[in-house]
Amino acid sequence: MHDQHEERAVVLGGGMAGLLAARVLSEKYTDVVVVDRDELIGVTGYRNGVPHGRHAHGLVAKGHEIFEALLPGLTQGMIEDGVRPGDFNGSIQWYFSGQRLARSDSGLPCLPCGRPVLEKHVRQHVQAIRGVRFLERHDIVGLEMTPDNKRVTGARIQRRQPGSQPEVLLADLVVDITGRGSRMPAWLRELGYEAPAEDKVKVDLAYTSRHYRLNRDPFTTDILIVSAATPSHPRGAFFYPMPDGDTVELSLTGILGDYPPTDAEGFLAYTKSLPIPDFYDYVHDAGPVDAPVRFKFPASVWRHYEGLTRFPDGLLVMGDAVCSFNPIYAQGMTVSGMEALTLRKHLQSPAALSPIEFFTEISGQIASPWQFSATADLGYPGVEGERNEQVQMINQYITALQAAAAHDPVLTDAFLRVAGMVDEPMALMNPDISQRVLQQSGPPPADATTPA
Repeated sequence: MHDQHEERAVVLGGGMAGLLAARVLSEKYTDVVVVDRDELIGVTGYRNGVPHGRHAHGLVAKGHEIFEALLPGLTQGMIEDGVRPGDFNGSIQWYFSGQRLARSDSGLPCLPCGRPVLEKHVRQHVQAIRGVRFLERHDIVGLEMTPDNKRVTGARIQRRQPGSQPEVLLADLVVDITGRGSRMPAWLRELGYEAPAEDKVKVDLAYTSRHYRLNRDPFTTDILIVSAATPSHPRGAFFYPMPDGDTVELSLTGILGDYPPTDAEGFLAYTKSLPIPDFYDYVHDAGPVDAPVRFKFPASVWRHYEGLTRFPDGLLVMGDAVCSFNPIYAQGMTVSGMEALTLRKHLQSPAALSPIEFFTEISGQIASPWQFSATADLGYPGVEGERNEQVQMINQYITALQAAAAHDPVLTDAFLRVAGMVDEPMALMNPDISQRVLQQSGPPPADATTPA
């Protein structure tokens, strides 16, 4: 552990990325304060500040590896809390365009669970770290600066109570992790700095989720059933048992304004329209636990802080405040973990912390998952954006690979290693994989579970 010689770091935002950042900051700062508008300590349910928390959540393989490394024992604690672990291929029924992918044991871990369960366990680990404390139910008003506006010296916060006044929380380092609604671009302009340029992919996505008690078990030893949205079948679904052992969560997805309805009849009709009948078969006569709830995601946004030439010292930006990914691809939490490891590296350097150097390094980590998801989104004709020859070629190839993976579990594993952020997307282009894609043809075999 790095020597603790600094005094205070303030983390603006107590979500997943903020918790991971606090974990790393505690290795250097004797006082790490996590500020959030919600209640955090002891919370086990949904939070108003995490509107997407009511919908399907799970760590992909790379994210699981990083979270466990930063928070040893996290996985075992979640299992003891009822989360069912499994293999990212062998324990999941994956469907693309109505075809089930051939499965095998990939060796990649997977723990699908609701966001409240995952966040609770991560927060409990971080809360137990000496020197980390939570400042709950406080709004974040702005930044405190030196007279020349060259360095941040703290954050201005305000208790969420009638009659309260703004107060200054002094800090040696302030980290903005307030999510995709971050006001940092506006704050920078007010301080005489440029705001970062943005890349944006408008997907107009919505999740609508509902919980049920089923009359029969569709999972047996499996932990998740996924009908992934594709350009030919743009409606998708995630279906998995909740840790309580009594209920299941069905999250429906729709893109480009085709929102899954929030009324019970419309929700079932949308479920019936999916390319496989399984979801409707299991829930149409099940006992609903709650009403359908919707979350809208208008666009993926990447703010290019690495492109700035001037930026205040004593300030960093991380997580969705830098780049918010289309949640369909489950990349955001993993990228937050990668950024936390990069933060650790920069804090351990004997050189002074350089915001621009930090932004430059995390931009390299963002680039690959951004390209993966943005290219896939451009496969939908209604998504705005430039479709050059390379984008069109990649999407045609991935469609062919997914179809071939119904025959070949080696292709399924290769695709899921990329989706799980273990391998780079270019791994799908290596000669062995591309040759397998070309070789596969005809309908899937009756038993697609035996490796070729």
